[in-house]
Amino acid sequence: MDWVVAGLPWHSLLVHFTVVVVPAAAACVVLAAVWPAARRRLGVFTPILALVALVAVPFTSQAGQWLVVRVEQTPLVEAHEAIGTSLLPWVIALFVIAVLQWVWYRRDRKPGRPRRPAIAIAIMLVAVVAAVGSVATVVRIGDTGAAAVWTGEFDSEPVPGR
Repeated sequence: MDWVVAGLPWHSLLVHFTVVVVPAAAACVVLAAVWPAARRRLGVFTPILALVALVAVPFTSQAGQWLVVRVEQTPLVEAHEAIGTSLLPWVIALFVIAVLQWVWYRRDRKPGRPRRPAIAIAIMLVAVVAAVGSVATVVRIGDTGAAAVWTGEFDSEPVPGR
């Protein structure tokens, strides 16, 4: 597959989508885990958004794999590539907890069901860990990617006459 659109590599376009959707899904997962009113309002949106994030990550990675063989290999590019492979497990965990909490709290709301606070606490803890891990990984990937693209590419002093 040719990972180019309008002369730009798809990776540079997809990465912006991924950088928005993964933290947004993480925020929704945490909100749904710790705030009942948010959980009710978000409903099935949270697992759907987590699914979108889960689909976006492999596409972004594939586009990155296509691009990496077409750019100069530097330590920053290699670091970006290495860290980039670590995002998918975090987003899988985020998706799984999003689905589990949605199913659990739908089931738990039914009349006559005994409340199980230990399970609710476990859901909260796993949600926070998955959210923090996925967002931290996105930040690390983005930092190395930006450094790989921009290090030495611009002068911090303004160009005379502009």
